[in-house]
Parts: sequence; structure tokens; C-alpha cells
Amino acid sequence: MAQNKSGKGAPARALMFQGTGSDVGKSLLVAGLARAFHNRGLAVRPFKPQNMSNNAAVTVEGGEIGRAQALQARACGIAPSLHMNPVLLKPETDTGAQVIVQGKVETTAKAADYHALKPKLMKRVLESFHITAKGVDLVLIEGAGSAAEVNLRDADIANMGFAVAANVPVVLIGDIDRGGVIASIVGTHALLDDTDRDQLAGYIINKFRGDPKLFAAADGIIKEKTGLGSFGLVPWFADARRLPAEDAMSLDNRERGVGATADIRIAVPRLSRIANFDDLDPLMGEDGVTVDIIEAGSPLPAHADVVLLPGSKATLADLDFLRDQGWDVDIAGHVRRGGLVVGLCGGYQMLGKRLSDPVGVEGKAGQRDGLGLLHVETVLTDDKALETVTGHCALTQAPIHGYEMHLGLTEGPDRARPWLHLSDGRSEGAVSADGRIMGSYVHGIFAADDFRHGFLDAIRSGSVRTQDYEQRIEETLDGLAAHLEKHLDLDGLLEAARPVT
Repeated sequence: MAQNKSGKGAPARALMFQGTGSDVGKSLLVAGLARAFHNRGLAVRPFKPQNMSNNAAVTVEGGEIGRAQALQARACGIAPSLHMNPVLLKPETDTGAQVIVQGKVETTAKAADYHALKPKLMKRVLESFHITAKGVDLVLIEGAGSAAEVNLRDADIANMGFAVAANVPVVLIGDIDRGGVIASIVGTHALLDDTDRDQLAGYIINKFRGDPKLFAAADGIIKEKTGLGSFGLVPWFADARRLPAEDAMSLDNRERGVGATADIRIAVPRLSRIANFDDLDPLMGEDGVTVDIIEAGSPLPAHADVVLLPGSKATLADLDFLRDQGWDVDIAGHVRRGGLVVGLCGGYQMLGKRLSDPVGVEGKAGQRDGLGLLHVETVLTDDKALETVTGHCALTQAPIHGYEMHLGLTEGPDRARPWLHLSDGRSEGAVSADGRIMGSYVHGIFAADDFRHGFLDAIRSGSVRTQDYEQRIEETLDGLAAHLEKHLDLDGLLEAARPVT
């Protein structure tokens, strides 16, 4: 952790942002505020007590945290730490999830069992919070879901339960774009008990479109009903689409591709347990490239240049799901037409001839025939590969960087044609004899600009303008910070933050 920039040894101050519902923009607001306060010269850290996402990032300690906290850490100008998100839930079924505590897998639990487990996790959540706050100026904390999930309040560690335990003030965030924002703020305030209500410091209205003068009377109504003041009205920030998304639900309304003319079309079947789908973001941001997320019940488009199989939290189950949709037939037709197929992590495992789970890592022990497009076989194991990597593409020599986060070992004749060579001397991934099928365990490789450009240039004829992905992320974070500086009372938010005790 960086040292407190005040030079006076003052304790860190902390402020928590909780939503009136899911997907109100908490993650991006915290990222933008983190960059804004960082630009003011403060040492800032993000923190989220509990997160639920199959989009995870690898930390400097070799642990897992939610991808949003990794982006927020980047906004602070630092590497992500496992203490920034001490509890991460990675859904495996409709009722159960893998529970990752301080970066490491601890157990798998059904919803009811996890509810009983939560109070035991509070001590470790608070421990990570105080580690995160050590020696810095400001900790910006993100809640999860809704602040008013009062039916779950008794064991809460993600929202008001944490805020009360850590004595942290809370700013409510309402999403005006979905409608009913006055009721969502007033209703949340009404549902909280007196202890929780006392933590509230004010509210922010997010995703506004139109004339802000028309909302002026609403602030008065909210003030009358709740006694809370507003920290600002944030207009819609269109460039948010350029930043990595965390939740699979964000794929529903995602803008896919930039520019009116697409000369490369990439089809991505939306697996039921899709994970680490931020692998797609650099491709979505390229001019002339369209990334189509194909929903269940729809065929893969015959005109696609590339079919990309993404990561999955439950690979065997998603292999069954893929076949249930008939996508295996569509992929076979795509290959016959000379199309490219790329598999990342779980998608890479599906491309092989066989996928075995002898010890029941993903549930019931068993095995499946793969798609048979690569001459490799995968055996799932309990040992989880979890590390950042660098290297270069075996086909183009372009440098790559990314991270491994997977269970399983993949071997077979096509491994003799690796897709990547890693800096630690390992050969990684596999490529078919005709070069049209390729797969790798490395997430994030398309964020490497030379690699991505080479991949796309091999598909298209000629060349088109491209933009550096990493540079675009930095520019977008700076743009978001400037947007919030303009529309929010940052001085008021800083004043509302309370010293960590």
C-alpha cells in the first residue's frame, strides 16, 4: 500500500456507495471517483466486502477478486490486492456458488448455507478493510445489490451490515434511467431501521438524460421525505461502454462493435455460466469489428468470420448447454465454411476431444465428448492455476499479457503447436494443423494491442485504423473522472467520509 500522502499520519477516511438496486452504476461511479480523487493527489483504494461475479481478476498476491475492483484499483493507479474484495461468490448453479475468501477458494455453498456462513466471514471482511485502509487517504467502498434487502439484513456483510460494523457513512445511488428513482430513494430510506438510517449521508442520481432543470423539484421532495441531501445528478456517460463490464446481465444491452461498417464479425454464444467475458471488450472496441452475443434459442450466424467460445464457470454443464442449443452443429458448419474458432479457458477445453471430471470438481463426476476440433483432452483437477503471465504469440511473435484462472490440465498432439509461448518457458494453448482452430487458458490476451491487431489483420484484407485498448481504458477513466468532477460535489463527498477506526 502507498503511504498516506498527507504526511501527518492521519487515519484514512472511508465512504460507502450503496445502490437502491442492482446495476445502478455503483462500480463505475466508484471507479470514476477513485480516478478523480487520485488525480487530486490523494492515495485512494477501492473496497467491496462481498461481490458476486464470474468475471474475476488475479491479484498481485495470486488471489481472485471481482473484475470491477481490479478496474477501480487501476483507476487509483495501483495493482489490485485480494483485500480489496475479501469475499467473492462465483455462481455455479442457480442456487449455489463457489465461495472465495481473501483470494482463495474456501467452499461451495447453496444460498441458504451461505446465508448461515456470512456472519462468520465478517471478521475477515473487516480485517481486509483495515489492511486496505492502512497508510492511505481515502477508501471508496462499493455495496452489492440493494441497500434495502431487509429480509437478508440479519446476516448482511455487503451493505448496511458492513457499514454499521465498520462505522462507515453511506451514499445511496439511484438509477433514473430505469424509472421510479424518487420512490427508490425514499422507499429505501423508509425500509431501513433507525441504526442503518443513521449511516446515510446523502444520495446521488445516476444515468440522467434530458434537462436537469426538470429534476430540481424532485430533490426537494426527497429532502422532505428523507432529510437527505443530494451530492449531484450524473448525466448519462456514453463512453462507459468502453470500460470492462463485470456482470453477465450487462451483456443484455451492451453496444457491440464500433463504427457503422464491420468487416469482421465475431459470434460469441452466451453460455449459461459465461465467465471472464471481459476478454471480449478489446474486440468490441475495435473499429470495423462487430461482436455478436448470441442468446439461447438463436443460431450462430452463418456470416460470422470467427466463433469465439468464452470462459465458463461450469464447463461440462455449459458443453451440454451448447449442444442443447444446437450450437455444436452451427460450429461444425462454420468450420466447414473455413471460419475460425477460438476458445478461451473453458471454451478451449470444449474444443478438445474429451473433457473429464473424475473427482467431481464441477459437481457430479463424469466426462463428456468435446467438440473434437482440437486433438487434445482435458482432465479437471482440484489444483487451480491462478497467476498473471506474459509472453508472445507463437504465430506472430506479438507480445501478450494476461492471467490464468482455471482448473484442469489439457494435453494432446495439437499441444505441439502452441498458440502462445510464455515468459517462464512454458508453451501454452494449441492450434489445429490448418491453423483455423486455436485455444488458450490465458485470459486478457486481446488487451495486448499488437497481438489483437495481428489477429484481426490476419482475418481482414488490407488494414483499418485501430486504437490501443490500454490507452483507451486510461482515457475513458480520465473522462469519467472529469464527468464526475463536473456534476458531483466531490468536496462534499470527501467531507462526508469518516475516519477509519
